[in-house]
Amino acid sequence: MKYQAVIFDWDGTLVDSAQRIVESMQAAAQEVGLSFRSDFEIRQIIGLGLPEALMQLWPELTPNDDRLQSMRVAYNHHFLAEVRPKVRFFDFATELLSLLVVANLDLAVATGKSRQGLDRAFKEMKIGHVFRDSRCADETRSKPDPRMLQELSLSMGGEPGAMLMVGDTDFDINMAHAAGVDAVAITHGAHDEKRLRASGPLALVEDLPALLTWLQEAGLKAG
Repeated sequence: MKYQAVIFDWDGTLVDSAQRIVESMQAAAQEVGLSFRSDFEIRQIIGLGLPEALMQLWPELTPNDDRLQSMRVAYNHHFLAEVRPKVRFFDFATELLSLLVVANLDLAVATGKSRQGLDRAFKEMKIGHVFRDSRCADETRSKPDPRMLQELSLSMGGEPGAMLMVGDTDFDINMAHAAGVDAVAITHGAHDEKRLRASGPLALVEDLPALLTWLQEAGLKAG
């Protein structure tokens, strides 16, 4: 198989967290006094860095607007609240990651989450040890800018052509295109199949078991 590394998005790809994100964003907006945004509208910005997501949802916000920082604080507070829907791995996520490690593939995460948020998720879900590296939106540029993948390519010592990006939004696919990295879109997350297909991924798969099948057809020997 041509791939030496698989880079995963986090929310919506490995982890089923969309409803928690949606409800947290709506609660934060109400607290700060911003207009209501629907579930659909919020799902469309999942994958972006938080400031970029907020300014896309509320175009009146600017980087120097005090409400932007208030929203960041309120969103993080509501996301951690126990009353929010539970975040869980999608079915077969941990099994897939284990199989890829056994197959000697390097694994990494490229996410719109903050470093603090991803590290907390790694610890709570006991999964951080399987990833060789990771990049978060608050320590580099937000998707769809290619910098996350460019930095991961350098840190992991691999060529972009030997990397595969797996994500559930067109932000992931467009980032991969810009970095010269192949991309597979998974349809169980934030963006629907029509939007994902329009971004031109190498393949679309419906879930993580289907991703394993695709990888095996591409030459992966695991399990």
